Amino acid sequence: MTILKPDYILTPDLLLTGKAIAFDKIIHAIDSFDVLHKRFPQAKIIQLQKNSLVMPGLINAHVHVEFSANKNQLSYGDFINWLYSVIENREELISGCDLACMSRAIDTMLASGITTFGAISSHGLDLEACVDAKQNVVFFNELIGSQAGMADALFSDFLARLDSSKSIQREGFFPAVAIHSPYSVHPVLIRKALEIVKNENLKLTAHFMESEAERNWLDSSSGAFKEFFQTLLQQNRSVSDAKEFLSYFDDYETLFTHAVQTNDEELEHIAQQKHTIIHCPISNRLLGNPTLNIKRLNEKNIPWIVATDGLSSNYKLDLFEEMKISLFMHSDAPLLDFAKQLIEGVTVRAAQALGLNTGEIKEKKNADMLVLDLDTKPNEELAIHLILHRYNISKVFINGKLVKGNK
Repeated sequence: MTILKPDYILTPDLLLTGKAIAFDKIIHAIDSFDVLHKRFPQAKIIQLQKNSLVMPGLINAHVHVEFSANKNQLSYGDFINWLYSVIENREELISGCDLACMSRAIDTMLASGITTFGAISSHGLDLEACVDAKQNVVFFNELIGSQAGMADALFSDFLARLDSSKSIQREGFFPAVAIHSPYSVHPVLIRKALEIVKNENLKLTAHFMESEAERNWLDSSSGAFKEFFQTLLQQNRSVSDAKEFLSYFDDYETLFTHAVQTNDEELEHIAQQKHTIIHCPISNRLLGNPTLNIKRLNEKNIPWIVATDGLSSNYKLDLFEEMKISLFMHSDAPLLDFAKQLIEGVTVRAAQALGLNTGEIKEKKNADMLVLDLDTKPNEELAIHLILHRYNISKVFINGKLVKGNK
């Protein structure tokens, strides 16, 4: 047992002062130090410096670790041009990011306070790096392939990768499934994968409505994707439309990434099915896609969270940076209220979406915690300042273990 003595504790509802935290793997109690010391007399005591703040560890629910080698190989500004550049440079990017490369990307996430991440794994090459990570990992094995003739081979490869991840036995590692997108996965494959997901109660995610090209292709098999599919895959029509695709996920709560091109009917369906939308503002901007209309999501009571996407469409894997960009992108949102929503979107709501017992400084929650060194006493606008300022993260605890900082 350890007792942590900060000046301030950020809980879901309020900022606590004069309280300490008793924890091992989980948080057992939050109370005055005297009460906790009497209750746990043998506990190790960690006295933190003046103006120290304990807050939940951050949760990055969507990141492509395998593509962490990218610096300037890919083309930004237009989704289709970017996609062609990914295909053209795929082998170089994959071969250029070995275990050390992926581990560095994971370590940078840890340094920026990310204690849990959702790895979207296209090839399974990141499995070892994710197993070795200090963070909690939801390992999303991605299924992709729109050609019916390749369905059996693609599904066999997917099953092999999923089975490999299911064989991992370590604390904080959770095998899961990702369906790439409605335009890139054949319905036969989707139905087979979702049968496994539902039978084994696995977490589930998918890209959805990221670009205008996707909107046009799903609606009318037209637009920028038409030449792309005809040239590369000899396909003239989309394998499914948006309504059909969403229906596959009925009765199973799913994390849909991007959703910047969704219409009202699709949002109503997402709300009804209690799905979550993942907001990736930097990725959307770099690929020439619209900004997610969060006001519409709030009006329809659709939960949304924040993630970085991968370094194939970002310049760093840093949720504080992601929140800052989003704060400025949504210039019509009430500043303080939106800042609070952003912080919830990388902590408590992200944990809820992933089904994890973390994301809050609260009794019986896993002890995934950050210690931030504030400059001065915080005020009522703390949420804004946490996003704007690069406060030093002096300690990181994951499942109660100190993984960053001095003991």
